[in-house]
Amino acid sequence: MANTLTNLIPSLYAGLDTVSRELVGYIPAVRRDATADRAAVGQPVTFPITPPGNVVNVTPAMTVPEPTDQTIGSDTVVITKARSAEFGFVGESELGLNNNGPGVNIVQADMFAQAIRALTNEVELDLANAAALDCSRAFGVVGTAPFATNINDFSQLGKILSDNGAPVTERSLVLDTSAGADLRTLHGINADRDYSLLPFAEQGVLISKYGFATRETGQAVAHTAGTAASATTNAAGYAVGTTVLTLASAGTGTFVPGDVITLAGDSNQYVITLGDTDVSNGGTITLAAPGLRQAVAASTTAITRIASYEVAGVGFTRDAIILASRAPARPDGGDLASDVRMITDPRSGLSMEVALYPGFRKVRYEVSLAWGVKKLKSAHSALLLR
Repeated sequence: MANTLTNLIPSLYAGLDTVSRELVGYIPAVRRDATADRAAVGQPVTFPITPPGNVVNVTPAMTVPEPTDQTIGSDTVVITKARSAEFGFVGESELGLNNNGPGVNIVQADMFAQAIRALTNEVELDLANAAALDCSRAFGVVGTAPFATNINDFSQLGKILSDNGAPVTERSLVLDTSAGADLRTLHGINADRDYSLLPFAEQGVLISKYGFATRETGQAVAHTAGTAASATTNAAGYAVGTTVLTLASAGTGTFVPGDVITLAGDSNQYVITLGDTDVSNGGTITLAAPGLRQAVAASTTAITRIASYEVAGVGFTRDAIILASRAPARPDGGDLASDVRMITDPRSGLSMEVALYPGFRKVRYEVSLAWGVKKLKSAHSALLLR
């Protein structure tokens, strides 16, 4: 029975090659904080936030001007999951596979592939949910497929981000496979490309249009709308940029986070981040930043709730979402693992820990990862509805 992972390196990397074609569009597109450090569930990971550049007048002088002091900000993302995908072998099984089967190394490569695939897809799903949460605004019509006949969705999502002041660099659009298929058909995109020859930032990119590096995800998400009907704002009036709207005591049902609404006289589709539990009792709803694009007059204004929708895609800049990933924590004295090493998937960029636990005529293999995700800037993201 093997007591080291060294002879399993070919199986491990065969597994990586197998899962490298999985549709994980969000992982390469978001900001990442991944190190060799270990982390426990509930542990916050601090990352820096640089301030805007300081611009001054150019004044000739015989001495070098003193630079303006700047404060580097910070934020945290919490490690919320520590997960492992595991499998085991007994001595008799290995002997049988080697003597009368395909060989234990071939089977192990497939099992490592499935373990890595499971963890990668779980991370991707968490990112897909985080990306769709708290988007600034939405574009599209529920029940209408984007990219079915034209590419207007690119320009409209770009307009939302630009109007919000989002950077024009490192923009991504991650689509579900249905929208991706329509885009392929519309553009005649050849997906049979060797992504291993591309730099990591371009992994899986179908097309770059209007500044969006467009990828696909296999982890599509949807939103079930609340039941609010006939709701209105109160008569206070609201300025451009307002995020909290007070409701009049009218209407029925509830708003829930993720609901998309429009206001009478305003064609923008706003996304609710916090909703009142009972519209008939008044209360407030909170819109994702940067809030209203058009002022609301000092009179009750009708609110229309958009129906339940599928997230056909999310357009965002890299700084809008962060993924922090680490190896799961181990006790200071170690545990019963006889060998541990890190492997990195060159396509998704995720580094996972592989451990071997020998037992009595049996061995357990484990691929593990700890991670957390966070939406950082609502204003730098926009929903594409279907």
